[in-house]
Amino acid sequence: MANDRTSVDNRAPAIDNPPVPDSPPNQSDSGDRVHDRTRAGTLTRNSPIGIFDSGLGGLTVVREISALMGCEDIVYLGDSARVPYGIKSLETVRRFALQDASFLLRGAPKLIVVACNTASAAAIEQLEQYCPVPVVDVVRPGAAAAVRETDGPIGVIGTEATVASGAYQRAIAAIDPNREVIATGCPLLVPIVEEGRPPTDPIVLHVLGDYLKEMQRGRLGAMILGCTHYPLLSGAIAKLMGPQVRLVSSARAAAAEVQRVLGETALETSRTEPGKLSCYTTDNPERFARLGQRFGGKIIDRVEYVGTDELDARADRRPHDPREASDVSAPQRSGDDASVPMRRD
Repeated sequence: MANDRTSVDNRAPAIDNPPVPDSPPNQSDSGDRVHDRTRAGTLTRNSPIGIFDSGLGGLTVVREISALMGCEDIVYLGDSARVPYGIKSLETVRRFALQDASFLLRGAPKLIVVACNTASAAAIEQLEQYCPVPVVDVVRPGAAAAVRETDGPIGVIGTEATVASGAYQRAIAAIDPNREVIATGCPLLVPIVEEGRPPTDPIVLHVLGDYLKEMQRGRLGAMILGCTHYPLLSGAIAKLMGPQVRLVSSARAAAAEVQRVLGETALETSRTEPGKLSCYTTDNPERFARLGQRFGGKIIDRVEYVGTDELDARADRRPHDPREASDVSAPQRSGDDASVPMRRD
């Protein structure tokens, strides 16, 4: 059944009747979007941050957010069953991104982070129109951080879809129209990282060396790691590019933007205890928990399975109806004893 779940830890209760608006904003919602939505009174400071990615890479964004804002609760969806997004069409990526966001909205987040460069490049406008809460992407913050880092040429490495979309090139040009940008697609890096290969693996070094040949001749001042999987390879990339090239993590830049948006909208949590993390995956929860520690930097106590058919069904419904009870679990707090049987089929 679509609603069956498998988890490696099953103690978090569901949120009933998530307090979200009745309908997504229309296209006229623009400049004051963040402030209009928070004034509606549907969000609280202690609501979680929702984050999604095509797989495990977005956990590097979780890691950076936790380093900056350690008391924030986070609900994370990794669509590992459909990874990588970077080789799929823009239309497919947009559909997946809206499905992912729709799922997270069932948990009534105060903000959603698109922790996937491909989804950010393909679907940020659609997501901003669809979601009744602030949406932070990784492309625009990453581009702005790179421009601040150097006056010289900027390199971008990312998935095929991210590079082909021209999203980073446009974002950089919007800040500095005369800045030279060299972009290279690296389609093999995401599956290599998802396999758990370390930066010192000969296969990793060979593939990186091939991808970065043009970049090494470009006299770059900075390079954007235009995929949230790539921080795990930053040591090897830095060695190949040399100390003169500053590496810019789109994950770290997005975390700083989340902090800024929450500050501007007075939505920083009031809690003083460490924040909780609740994870969902569309593939193997045990594998997600095991490999996710490398990305997130800490043990992941809870991972729950959600099928892609359920994501598709959710996106076909109105995701913002407060009369519909939520079965997206919030991060666990003390006193929670709910449990769900393990599904072994």
